[in-house]
Amino acid sequence: MLTNWVVMPTCLPLVLRRCHACASGSFRANGKFRVNANHKLIDAWLLVLCASCGDTAKLTVLERVNVRSVRPELLDRLHANDLGLTAELLQDPAVQRRNRIALDWDDAWRLDTGGSDHPDQEVLDVSVRFAARIPVRPVRLIAEGCGLSRAEVERLIAEGRVVSAVRLGGKLSGDFTFTLKR
Repeated sequence: MLTNWVVMPTCLPLVLRRCHACASGSFRANGKFRVNANHKLIDAWLLVLCASCGDTAKLTVLERVNVRSVRPELLDRLHANDLGLTAELLQDPAVQRRNRIALDWDDAWRLDTGGSDHPDQEVLDVSVRFAARIPVRPVRLIAEGCGLSRAEVERLIAEGRVVSAVRLGGKLSGDFTFTLKR
């Protein structure tokens, strides 16, 4: 029987970027946007606050874009300071590249195993789905979901008792499946 696990965000991740005021390395996004129109051109920024000093920095979302080319729903969400839009934009690789930022997902996600009990099953087939692009080590997910230590999971992988079509070393942020044989 296939068991489904979901890696879910619990809050917005920290934005890793150097603060110009205090040289701190992280910012918190609070979901606020600044939109500025100049004739037919529009600029939009996501405002982030330094985790140490509270100084505000702007992450470019739109830069000198013709107003008519921006979807009305997007403009409405920007003006409404939509928190869902904030989460989408922080995970957008183009926004990350343009603003030279990275995300720190530590303590910003949880593993939902659906409350399934599986301690005595001989073979456990699990499908792991990511609700957001959260980079997590599969070893950590397997250990947390099965109630094992990470060292024990690594030993099971080395013995061939945990198998997957994807490489279980490193970090993943995409869906995968694995089989645990006890």
